[in-house]
Amino acid sequence: MNPTAKLILMAKKHWRMIGIASIGIVGASLLNLITPAIVRGLTGSLTSDTATVHILIVYSSVLVGAYLLRVGCRWVALAISHVAAWSFVGELTAKVYEKLQKLSMKYYQDKQTGQLMSRMINDTRQAEILIAHALPDLISNLIVIIGVAVLIFLINPILAAIALIPVPIVFWVGTFFSKKVAPLFRINQEVLGGINAVSQDNLSGMKEIQAFGQEERELGKMLELCRHYSYVNIRANYAAALFHPGIEFLTSLGTVIVVGIGGYLSMNGRMSVADVVGFLMYLSIFYQPLAVLSRLFEDVQVSFAGAVRIFEVLDAESDVKEKPDAAVLQNCAGKIEFNNVSFYYIQEEPVLSDVSFTAEPGEMIAVVGPTGVGKTTIVSLMERFYDPQRGNIYIDGVDIKDLTLESLRSQISMVLQDVFLFNGTIAENIAYGVKNADEKQIEAAARVACADDFIRQMPQGYQTTIGERGVRLSGGQKQRLSIARAVLRDTPILILDEATSSVDMETELQIQRAIENLSGSRTLIVIAHRLSTIISADQILVLDKGSIIEKGSYSELMERNGAFARLNRPKSA
Repeated sequence: MNPTAKLILMAKKHWRMIGIASIGIVGASLLNLITPAIVRGLTGSLTSDTATVHILIVYSSVLVGAYLLRVGCRWVALAISHVAAWSFVGELTAKVYEKLQKLSMKYYQDKQTGQLMSRMINDTRQAEILIAHALPDLISNLIVIIGVAVLIFLINPILAAIALIPVPIVFWVGTFFSKKVAPLFRINQEVLGGINAVSQDNLSGMKEIQAFGQEERELGKMLELCRHYSYVNIRANYAAALFHPGIEFLTSLGTVIVVGIGGYLSMNGRMSVADVVGFLMYLSIFYQPLAVLSRLFEDVQVSFAGAVRIFEVLDAESDVKEKPDAAVLQNCAGKIEFNNVSFYYIQEEPVLSDVSFTAEPGEMIAVVGPTGVGKTTIVSLMERFYDPQRGNIYIDGVDIKDLTLESLRSQISMVLQDVFLFNGTIAENIAYGVKNADEKQIEAAARVACADDFIRQMPQGYQTTIGERGVRLSGGQKQRLSIARAVLRDTPILILDEATSSVDMETELQIQRAIENLSGSRTLIVIAHRLSTIISADQILVLDKGSIIEKGSYSELMERNGAFARLNRPKSA
């Protein structure tokens, strides 16, 4: 189905308002037909010497009433159509966002955040043009064209048929314009998305840009994008600048035909002066909506370009799908089993190969190994951010593919290496994953995470605003807030992904103490960069090239003097 048609169908709940707006526009347009009728009648009276002051008062009063009523119709049309349009735009924006939340991480691998933001915000706004302008104008102007055509055929069928000769040419030119210009508007939206993407990246990485002295380079990149955006806009509007005057010329030919042939018929007594004047005025009303319809081609193309990009998101399929009869995971004990799990992002480059291990409830399992061997992928598969190509993962003996995503993820908390904090207070960030958490619960979680002391030293304590992404906090402080957030959520499974990789020794000791506070209370999966944090782990998995090459406790692995011992050995040794 055409993307524009799909948008119209999605706006079904607003059709009544669109219909009322269209009626208002139709009413205003039909009221315009009174003016030619009045002028035609007045001209007839004046040319036949039957005009009186009473007739002039009647005609003037009718015109005043018609114009006042037209104002009311126009107000109804404009107000209601925009209520419907902006309501739909808000719903559509939320729908795109909801879809983005449901897509798996694989979808985001080759997508820029700014591009997706452009689709969610800029492209959805184009629906306003379609709902508030194109649809009502299309309906009302078609009615006016049909109504005026009937009236001029009643005045003089032959002259009417001749006057309408330019109409099929206008529609042919409009169709040709639509096909040629549509790609320009789509390119326009894509380039705008590119500008948004670069802007988002650069604003997020402003510290790095300034630190590496790349301001001039990034400015040059932005200038190039802006020039390209200007160029595609100019090209699209250049085509429109040729199209609209051309349509106006074609519609003017009808007036030329009436002036010439109508004047000739009047001179020969075959048509009254009043009919010629009335015919000309009706024809101006006829060609006005015809010109508007030609402009609608452009509006529809703008909406079409946005609709294509919107439905590229809405129609995207997530590779992680929930079964229709998926079970709800309840009373989770926290047992985790990996059974011959294999996974790859790119088919020729396996990340995990036949990985198998079991974590009993309350155990601490550490995963270690060089960078890029698949440690983080293991925890991503547990949360079903991705699905393995082979093998199965079980929670409490149930395949996670048989569980609802919501219930699965509600049993797991994660502390990531790259901590994301929201632009709010410390308390709000700690309580992010828990509804209606009270102050005592928040503070208790912070104490477990060894974060209470530094929080109380902040200007407003727990009510201190930490800035976007927690820019006012150190790396270690962010990590401990993230641990507190996971502690407060109180799930039976907790994942710590490189929680101490980028902190100093003192902060590492505090985080290590926080981890020890959690040991035994839940199943811990710890991905460790610094091996000193996992000495007390019940089981250590050593990964290399996507496979587990060693398993055992810290002391057992050190005694074997194998891969783990080499990782643990000082660099100078």
